[in-house]
Amino acid sequence: MASRRRIRRWVIWYALVEALVIVAGLIAWFWFQKQLTPVGQGPARVVWIARGSEIRGVSRRLRAMGLIRHADAFRWYARWRGDTERIKAGRYRLSPTMTAGQILDRLTSGKQDTEGLVVIPEGFTLRRIAERLVARGILRDGKAFLDLARNPQGRIRTGFAAPASGLEGYLFPSSYDIEPGTKPERIIQMMVDQFEEQFARPYADEIARRGRNLHEIVTIASMIEREAEVEKDRPLIAGVIENRLRKGMRLQIDATVLYALGQHKSRVLYRDLQVASPYNTYRNAGLPPGPIASPGLPSLLAALRPATHDYLFYVALGDGSHVFTRTEAEHNREVARYRARQRSGGN
Repeated sequence: MASRRRIRRWVIWYALVEALVIVAGLIAWFWFQKQLTPVGQGPARVVWIARGSEIRGVSRRLRAMGLIRHADAFRWYARWRGDTERIKAGRYRLSPTMTAGQILDRLTSGKQDTEGLVVIPEGFTLRRIAERLVARGILRDGKAFLDLARNPQGRIRTGFAAPASGLEGYLFPSSYDIEPGTKPERIIQMMVDQFEEQFARPYADEIARRGRNLHEIVTIASMIEREAEVEKDRPLIAGVIENRLRKGMRLQIDATVLYALGQHKSRVLYRDLQVASPYNTYRNAGLPPGPIASPGLPSLLAALRPATHDYLFYVALGDGSHVFTRTEAEHNREVARYRARQRSGGN
């Protein structure tokens, strides 16, 4: 009899524990489902996901920005969906009205948001950067921007000594999220910070071993940027520049003449070569005083790692590529061939 009572008591306790487990499970389930619902109303936010970002860091950032309810719940949900390794780097516009599933769908789609982005292409000068910012309604007048970029001492923080020629070449070409009315100081600082983050800091040791200081490397890179269109030509052009400097030859780079003229032309004329400017490498030996444009990372790396060869000349072929030669006679023959093809309408 006592044995039956004990069994009945154990059955009751077991049923109670099982019921509690079920209730706790249901509570946990409903809590988890609640964490996946939208946070609420509010404006959309722009989120940058860096390459190589892990789900833990992404979920914490989304929580800090008020886009999800719970970082761990979002991470567990992403793991359950198999999306932890599928999130793509980029710029996304997310809203607190979106569910966790919708946010994950957006992050794994790779569909970039470009609204509000200002793209600064490789090869832009300070003047062209200012013109684009004015055209996009970021700045009302580009003069204050240009004045500061040309005389940044004491107002822009740099991890390098700001050159006397100003920050031409140091405003890194990229896509920037800039609100209209942002002060020139903030915009310039943002672009200089990108230059340091993308090139100056990651390659600091290599730059120190290069045998040229940072300003010289950026100056060479800017000429490469304006001269090269085909990727494989960049280190070859860098090698030509190094060879000519080593031999004491004038660089004779058309892009420096255009910079001295302050205008873009499809063809440099003989009279253009006479422009009186320290940037005219047809009249002046050595490097120009500073960069002539903002080089992108490929051109910076080409200037950092010039190809080793014995070429001293190159000819643009009109399709973006170049032919490289060792002697002036070879160079003149290639120029004549190119002009003959142009006259005959050939390629």
